[in-house]
Amino acid sequence: MKNLPLVDLAVIAAYLVAMVLVGVYFSRKNKNADQFTKASGLIPGWATGLSIYATFLSSNTFLGVPGKAFGTNWNSFVFSLSMPLAAYVAARFFIPFYRRTGEISAYTHFEHRFGPWARTYAVVCFLLTQLARMGSIFLGIALSLQALTGYSMQMIMVVMGICIIIYTVLGGIEAVIWTEVVQAVIKTFGALLIVYLIVQSMPGGVDKIVDIGKANDKFSLGTFSLTFTESSFWVVLLYGFFINLNNFGMDQNYIQRYHTTASTKEASKSLWLCVWLYVPASLLFFIIGACLFAYYQLHPEFIDAIKQKVAMDRLPIGASAADVSRLVATLQPADYGDKVMPHFMVTKVPPGLMGLIISAILSAAMSTISSGMNASATVFTEDIYKRYVNPNLSGKKLLTLLHLSTVVVGLAGLGAGIAMIGVKSILDTWWTLSGIFAAGMLGLFLLGLISRQTKSPEALTATIIGVLVIIWMTFSGKLPDEYGFLRNTLHSNMIIVVGTLTIFLTGMVLTKLKNRNAEPIQKEAIVPNE
Repeated sequence: MKNLPLVDLAVIAAYLVAMVLVGVYFSRKNKNADQFTKASGLIPGWATGLSIYATFLSSNTFLGVPGKAFGTNWNSFVFSLSMPLAAYVAARFFIPFYRRTGEISAYTHFEHRFGPWARTYAVVCFLLTQLARMGSIFLGIALSLQALTGYSMQMIMVVMGICIIIYTVLGGIEAVIWTEVVQAVIKTFGALLIVYLIVQSMPGGVDKIVDIGKANDKFSLGTFSLTFTESSFWVVLLYGFFINLNNFGMDQNYIQRYHTTASTKEASKSLWLCVWLYVPASLLFFIIGACLFAYYQLHPEFIDAIKQKVAMDRLPIGASAADVSRLVATLQPADYGDKVMPHFMVTKVPPGLMGLIISAILSAAMSTISSGMNASATVFTEDIYKRYVNPNLSGKKLLTLLHLSTVVVGLAGLGAGIAMIGVKSILDTWWTLSGIFAAGMLGLFLLGLISRQTKSPEALTATIIGVLVIIWMTFSGKLPDEYGFLRNTLHSNMIIVVGTLTIFLTGMVLTKLKNRNAEPIQKEAIVPNE
């Protein structure tokens, strides 16, 4: 626990006030729903691109990636390498499709294609995913800032949540995008500053970091063997391609931004700008993890202190010193990787710079949460309220509903974060939930986009089968030993791959069978009477 110097608190307070003032500034322009949700299509492509980049560069990247690299290697960086492949598909097919439809919601198309059930299914999946995402980010940032500031997690979440709700409600998507432009710069600068501070603290500098990294296989991208039961290069590449295809093609956070630009060409440019910024930026966070590993290899006394803290957090209150010692002896780098960067900041970052880095971490969380709030409010308004309650809502009443929805979603995300306190692995929980929901949405979307002959009955059957497969892959590992033969042996990252392909391919097969059975009837119908 640490009490921040006044200068750091002043920097953090100035950042939070500035974000709120941005919302106040843009509130003067928010006179209708079109401005609130699309900024009337007047945002430059480069600003939208920086906004998408900032949304990708969440606090899970800022804090989780260095911890992952510290505990294992650079295998997860393959996720970033898959982004150009997904971006090509999105820019070539998805962006023109959404711009052509003109629908602000990513899920209106589902009803046009397969009926109300498909739209409702996609909306529920999206909203649950956003709540899980916002909750995990609220909790992740609170865990880190508690170690840095000493304040309670609940207090950190509430203060941050109130600030995000204010500027998101007041400023709409335009405030979200322009604050994210600033946050993109702050986050990137914060990462560079951390690298500099670690290298400066290392005896031997960069050369020593590289030597230690090579000796401990820290720069490995994973095995290139064609195996799907472990986190190989190919598993992460497939996972990254499908999850990024979902992000770029199905996630309202990104689809909504495509409509804020003046043209399809500008929207595509914004997506590619995000990709070319995120790939090297994510590499920077893996470099931070390798640098931290090298630093703590030379300072094992600090590792002992981190292990003690992790063990005490995991054990129940009142555990004996012997219990703590036994658990400490079993802990591996992957068990405490997420705790290393906060420890380095507490012990090595000088006053003043600490406030800047905390502001960078805050910006990483705020950009993702504000995007999720605005997108979720838009989906609720368009796909639930206007669809099932009042389709003729317009003008000031529609804008008021968007404001209220944003507040409710923000409070729900904050509540999800508080409810998650005590979860053993935030990142694993988020990956599991996102894999379940994304696979169903993406498989159904691809089926509707590619197979024009597929109708509602085939799509519904394929979706049910796909969801059952996803549930089996997710939870079969908990089956008792007598049913061990039913357990899924594939790596958890394969859930979205298998789930998406199951829905898509099942729908294609059912469509082929339906058409084949219909052919004899059609031929018989055109035979003239003799």
